[in-house]
Formats: sequence, C-alpha cells, structure tokens
Amino acid sequence: MLDQQRRIVRSRLANATARAVRDPQAAAEVEDLRREYRYLSAEDYIKRVVDEAPPLSPYQRDALALLLRPSGGAAA
Repeated sequence: MLDQQRRIVRSRLANATARAVRDPQAAAEVEDLRREYRYLSAEDYIKRVVDEAPPLSPYQRDALALLLRPSGGAAA
C-alpha cells in the first residue's frame, strides 16, 4: 500500500508528465519526480525486508551498503 508521501509524488509525477507533452521544460521535473518515486519505493521495500528478516551481521550490512555506493555493486 502506498504511503502518503508516495501518493503525493505519484500524483505530481502524473501531472508533470501530462504537462511535459506541451512544455518540454517540464521534462526535467518529470525525471526528478521519477527519481524521487523510485527512491521512496525502494525505501519502502527495504524497510519491509529489514523488518521481516533476522538481524544481519556487520559483514552483511556492510556488503549491502556497498551496493548503494556508486563505486560498489552494479555500474552506475
């Protein structure tokens, strides 16, 4: 279920996307809102996984944190 903040960003994204058809300058706003929505979605997913999983070891936490850094994990 979408929380309040994600619903707001999703609504703003829909509006900006519709405006971008007529206003090319709105394209940058669309990209920013997509990035924010993806972030909020990932944050929600990670919170749910962490809440359901047994505690991680320090090594496991470090390995997962490395994936979020630009130089770690998949190429940025």
